[in-house]
Parts: sequence; C-alpha cells; structure tokens
Amino acid sequence: MKQLLMILLLSFALALSACTGDGGKQLYETAKFEEVQNNREHARELYEEIVKNHPGSEYAKKAEERLKELKVKK
Repeated sequence: MKQLLMILLLSFALALSACTGDGGKQLYETAKFEEVQNNREHARELYEEIVKNHPGSEYAKKAEERLKELKVKK
C-alpha cells in the first residue's frame, strides 16, 4: 500500500511539472535567440511548434507575427 501511494504521488508530481502554463514562453524566447544567431530555419520550426501546441496563447500570436516577418525576409 505504501509503495502504491508513493507511485501515485510521484506520478502526480511529474504531471504537475509538465504543466508549466507558460503558453510557449520558453520556446518563444529560444526562437528569438535562434533568430539573433541567424538560425532562421530553427526559429521558424520553434515558432510553428508554439502555434501548434499553444493555440490562442499570447505567444502563439507573437509567433505568428514572427513567422510572417521571416517569410518576408526570405
């Protein structure tokens, strides 16, 4: 019983840690850094991931704007 409780608690903790709720903030910051490093292709991939995985978030809107800008610069 004690072992089962520990497994449940660990599972719960892992589930909570996966839900940061930042709406793609870390990915967005990484994508911006990739742009600064002139790695536009990787930045584009990260922006697309944000739009796909965090639709409707503040960072999805920002990522869509950056994707439009990157297409213009091509």
